[in-house]
Amino acid sequence: MSTPTIDREVEIRLREGGIRYTRGRRLVVAAMAQSPGPRSATDLHAEIGEAVPMSSLYRTLVVLEDADVVEPHFSAGGVARYELAEWITGHHHHLICVECGSVEDIELPKQYERRIHILVEQIGDLAAFAPTNHALEIEGHCQVCR
Repeated sequence: MSTPTIDREVEIRLREGGIRYTRGRRLVVAAMAQSPGPRSATDLHAEIGEAVPMSSLYRTLVVLEDADVVEPHFSAGGVARYELAEWITGHHHHLICVECGSVEDIELPKQYERRIHILVEQIGDLAAFAPTNHALEIEGHCQVCR
């Protein structure tokens, strides 16, 4: 989805929830749309700068999360990283570098996604659980840290 399209979709979602799509919220969404993966509040602040003060950035992330525009992902170290929700970006998974903490989005070929879906269903059956979605995070070393 292009940035103008994302902007329109987010604006509609927020308006439906009675939430204004402020300049600061637009800047955060634009930064996330340009990102190759989930970003921490610190990463976003470094990219956006003082146009959105850190205290406003945290409030913006809460508002966008409550409106289902962004999704948080928590690392093993407890760091929250945010990305645009799947209804905006499409289904994907993450490659997480255990060395530098970078997170990269990866979209799998359909045949791999089907195999993962079958495996998720089988795991659900083992526990009498009905899965509705899945997210795969693969930890390792990125190209820079290898």
